[in-house]
Amino acid sequence: MTWLSDTRKSYDAVAAGYADETRDLLDRLLHVRAGVVLFADLVRAIGGGPVADVGCGPGHTTALLRELGADAFGIDLSPAMIEIARREHPGARFEVGSMTDLELADDSLAGVLAWWSLIYIPDETVPDVLGQFHRVLRPGGVLAVGFHVGDASKIETVGDGDQVLRAYVHHRRPSRVADWIRDAGFIIESQHLLNPDEPKPGAIIFARLPPAPPR
Repeated sequence: MTWLSDTRKSYDAVAAGYADETRDLLDRLLHVRAGVVLFADLVRAIGGGPVADVGCGPGHTTALLRELGADAFGIDLSPAMIEIARREHPGARFEVGSMTDLELADDSLAGVLAWWSLIYIPDETVPDVLGQFHRVLRPGGVLAVGFHVGDASKIETVGDGDQVLRAYVHHRRPSRVADWIRDAGFIIESQHLLNPDEPKPGAIIFARLPPAPPR
């Protein structure tokens, strides 16, 4: 999968600059931060358990989840990102991995956070990724997905010197993402539209798996 290799290489190349650029992002984007807080609350409400921050980058969001009391660990495609995450957040667990093939046991997680990471997955692969999330979540487990809103796929610039990523960033309509999530077997609980009047709107969708049937 060329897109997977391109994404890995691109973020390896810009990892240090990206980590610096996003270090205080959750302090600046308070509505996005509130989504992380809500996710942690939703996991706590079902009794807690391990939480995967899938596409964790330099680990800033993983660290916030841990501050909020979640048993969170991070997974990212980029070894350079994981190296930074481990160095900056030594108390947390970080692993190199791909959301297309999670090396996690079935029904092992209470929550999955995909925070602006599904945006790098092509349309045809999104259902498979959501199937991975379904597989690793226990019944009643929580899913939160954040993403750019729009209709275009484009090459994005990021990091020091505005290095050009050789990877497409996909902007999608919330209704389309919600349909994919439902088709994967999740129940949609809420949708939040962020900055709808700005040039770069975003959205967050919260969903969960159905609970286990009573015995």
